[in-house]
Amino acid sequence: MASPNGLQPTAALAERVLLPGDPGRALMLAESLLDGAKMFNHNRGLWGYTGLAPDGEPLTIQSTGMGGPSAAIVIHELIDLGARRLMRVGTCGALREGLAVGDLVIVTEAVAADGTSRALGAGERVPASRELLAAVVAAAEPPFPQEHAVHSGPIVTTDLFYDERGLEPSWARAGALAVEMEAATLFALAGARGAQAATLLVVSDIVLPERIRIGQEELRAAERRMGKTALRALTAEGAVAQP
Repeated sequence: MASPNGLQPTAALAERVLLPGDPGRALMLAESLLDGAKMFNHNRGLWGYTGLAPDGEPLTIQSTGMGGPSAAIVIHELIDLGARRLMRVGTCGALREGLAVGDLVIVTEAVAADGTSRALGAGERVPASRELLAAVVAAAEPPFPQEHAVHSGPIVTTDLFYDERGLEPSWARAGALAVEMEAATLFALAGARGAQAATLLVVSDIVLPERIRIGQEELRAAERRMGKTALRALTAEGAVAQP
């Protein structure tokens, strides 16, 4: 195995990994979910941490940066280093009525409207791993009630955050609940390399019919709900206590 390029590990890697895009979110999740967290990576500003989850087993939280190309480097190297269950925990923009800021979206499949997943061999749509997806669905159900709605369905992965092409209505008509920038890359790369992958997102923006942005305090609260739900899914017994 070649030496990692994007990552320079300074602590052990767990076989289960949460993947926020934002390094600040990685720090926040490490502080709220891990006991005895140690910095796993700080190279290129992609902060990562490993510690013990509430079930007593190791968990790594590693930021991927923004977009498919950065995520592909991080995910490739994590799998090389031994990661086997990877879950993106990020944000998205809602495309359909019925989704509100602060809601969670469980991604069943990603419409590959990006270049990275296509370069990795993805077709028009690339699915989440069946077993890990089922675990996320179970983790979001009672007896762990959410303060906001939880939705499940396809999303679109794109390369552009500031996108002036006007494609959002066509994505919505194709059944996509939301749009984001990394899930298709994760699914394509994990599928090709024998790892399990899933994605859980917070609705941070309403894109259609007009853009609405979540408040910062509400976003932080939603990120914590997302992190706890994702951790339950990655926990073997699925029994992380509610606060």
